Amino acid sequence: MDVVERGGSGPAVALSAALARRAERKDGVVASPPRRGAVRADLEQIFRTAYPRVVAVAARVLGSRDEAEDVAQEVFLTFGRSSVPAGEALPWLSVAAAHTALNHLRSGRRRASREVAADNGGAVCPDVADTVVTLDERRRVRAALARLPRRQAVALVLRHSGLSYAEVAAALDLSPGSVGTTVRRAESALRKELNHHAPSE
Repeated sequence: MDVVERGGSGPAVALSAALARRAERKDGVVASPPRRGAVRADLEQIFRTAYPRVVAVAARVLGSRDEAEDVAQEVFLTFGRSSVPAGEALPWLSVAAAHTALNHLRSGRRRASREVAADNGGAVCPDVADTVVTLDERRRVRAALARLPRRQAVALVLRHSGLSYAEVAAALDLSPGSVGTTVRRAESALRKELNHHAPSE
């Protein structure tokens, strides 16, 4: 199902090699780096545990498994050079996945052809008109999501990626009781964005 299953220990080894190469350059944002060039000793274990969730969060934003895996690599490259405590890794990685995916969405680095290929991967081909409408709706939702305030967008993505209220609260440093309000406000803001930018008849 995930990259680890498909390639054994290969992805973790490749990630470590990429970290070593990238550590020689200063071209990335590093979250609390321990020391230049250092790679976390627990990276492979956390990678194996957290990779499916990181991909799922990014895919929720981008709508493409391939692009979500690219985002996951970026996130783990940064995490691998960080000093984030192991106990806080999953919430940190979830938020980083949402932020990075939103950055991709907002900067227009997504490829429409990938989205079309992903949507056409099913065994049953629906009516062409239905497909066009569905793709257009997905693009509109993603564009509206990209226009939301960052905190609202991340809260919405995390909650709709399957995280519990407690997990969203931990990831965003919110009180558990305020998560529902935050998510509802984000959903309301998303609806307003969609209505405001609705296509004219």
